[in-house]
Amino acid sequence: MRIAELSRQSGVAVPTIKYYLREGLLPPGELSAPNQASYGERHLRRLRLIRALVELAKVPVAEVRKVLEAIDSPTMPLHDQIGVAHRAVTPRRELTATGATAGDSRERAVAEVNDLLARRGWTVHAGAPALATLVDTVAAFHSLGQDHLVAFLDSYAEAVERFTELEIEAVQSREGADQIAESVVIGTILGETLISSLRLLAQESTSAQRS
Repeated sequence: MRIAELSRQSGVAVPTIKYYLREGLLPPGELSAPNQASYGERHLRRLRLIRALVELAKVPVAEVRKVLEAIDSPTMPLHDQIGVAHRAVTPRRELTATGATAGDSRERAVAEVNDLLARRGWTVHAGAPALATLVDTVAAFHSLGQDHLVAFLDSYAEAVERFTELEIEAVQSREGADQIAESVVIGTILGETLISSLRLLAQESTSAQRS
């Protein structure tokens, strides 16, 4: 396909496609004439992935390049490729425990989160943004006197494990690194919103039934 058709199918403007080509984010097309190039399914998939990273996840172009380099690596294991894409779109939420017991709350939270990971047998990278966020969240619960909510950690983890198995299976069934990364990026961003929405609706429904 010509660049205009590539633009139409991908939803990415022609000037933006040319920018991605100049930046090396998109591989060059096959020259069909001195000033013309043709593009294929590989370019379409890559553009969809870039669009998901830039538009949905708001990932800077420099970080997008790192994700694409990992995906194109012939030696990096699939798990690590997925990890690079996942961490690029995982925000580091700043939640700070306050008050006189903030230090104790965080120390307690670190121990509780480590115990949770050990009980569940989860293999998690020490630098995972979500790990720090979880510790901060648990510490904030304690600092704000909501210890009873921390007691749900194992129940939450068990519920998350059930649908995560389905998500990973669905992602790994995709063909090609670009498609897998695209599913990880879109699934992580929209999936979190989906789960949050369902949780809020279920809370409202359950509260109404019990009232």
